[in-house]
Amino acid sequence: MEKDARIFVAGHRGLVGSAILRNLKEKGYTNFILRTHKELDLCDQLAVNRFFDEEKPEYVFLSAAFVGGIVANSLYRADFIYRNLQIQNNVIYNAYRTGVKKLLFLGSTCIYPRDAKQPMDEEVLLTSPLEYTNEPYAIAKIAGLKMCESFNLQYGTNYIAVMPTNLYGPNDNFDLERSHVLPALIRKICLGRYLETGNWSAIRSDLDKRPIESVDGKASESDILDKLDKYGVRKTTEGKVQVEIWGTGTPMREFLWSEEMADACVFVMENVDFEDLKPKNKKEIRNCHINIGTGKEISIGDVARLIKKTAGFDGELYFNTDKPDGTMKKLTDVSKLNALGWHHKIDIEEGVRKMIEWYNNN
Repeated sequence: MEKDARIFVAGHRGLVGSAILRNLKEKGYTNFILRTHKELDLCDQLAVNRFFDEEKPEYVFLSAAFVGGIVANSLYRADFIYRNLQIQNNVIYNAYRTGVKKLLFLGSTCIYPRDAKQPMDEEVLLTSPLEYTNEPYAIAKIAGLKMCESFNLQYGTNYIAVMPTNLYGPNDNFDLERSHVLPALIRKICLGRYLETGNWSAIRSDLDKRPIESVDGKASESDILDKLDKYGVRKTTEGKVQVEIWGTGTPMREFLWSEEMADACVFVMENVDFEDLKPKNKKEIRNCHINIGTGKEISIGDVARLIKKTAGFDGELYFNTDKPDGTMKKLTDVSKLNALGWHHKIDIEEGVRKMIEWYNNN
């Protein structure tokens, strides 16, 4: 990419998009086309058509998506498949229609089968059933991946799909109903820490920035305590503060610091083309996407205990085994990305420390 090329980062305010934008700026890119959701609804076909006609981006990072954790995936199944398909269809088609030079589509490793062999390489896609709880989202992302692949094969475009593992980092979504597991754990444990130390100013400040079901920092103590209790942060009858975690804590997860994911994405856009990813001497061209991750895993229980220790929380963690665990094991094989020349540097211990510092400062 040329340093002054017109670059559209779709979803630049989210966890993924904001990290990509920072990385691009650090690398000397200067000409960005940015729109908030209010300024451009990517589900609106006519609005997206008009945007591409008027702005004519040369490169596109498609990081905008409707995302969430196990709770949101269970509640909003229709939204997850419909909205993501709309966003992808509108952006990818208009990229082709207006001659975008290169596009990076971001999915997720939840595209892989629930019982896929571990670690999961790109070839296990569509080999067995998906995890039920996130099936609508996964199917949408598989469709986006296949759309990129198909446009490349039919029209000679240069669209690359990358599948990051579980991400966390600055500007993450800390909504207790919709967030992914690690930011949800960090927020709940930090709130537990505030509650056990009687730091009501921190609790109120937290709720002013991120209200829980319209309960903000101006609410009464009893209303705040009721809402925290609903989402698993409560005082027990013994007076200890307890943080509830869904499931047994035994599922294994891989976590990648979002700024490293962004670095990998920019690396791919700068150094990798679709032609580099096509399988050699094969009649059927498929699975040209790239996993992005660390290749290391930790249990939900252990990451919760790591957050507890790092945040200085002295209360108890309660694993609610009546709630679903989700996929038990989900480790990515990142050998393709490593072979292309990119490796991660930040492990979970350092990442959790950085994340808690960021959260407490924001």
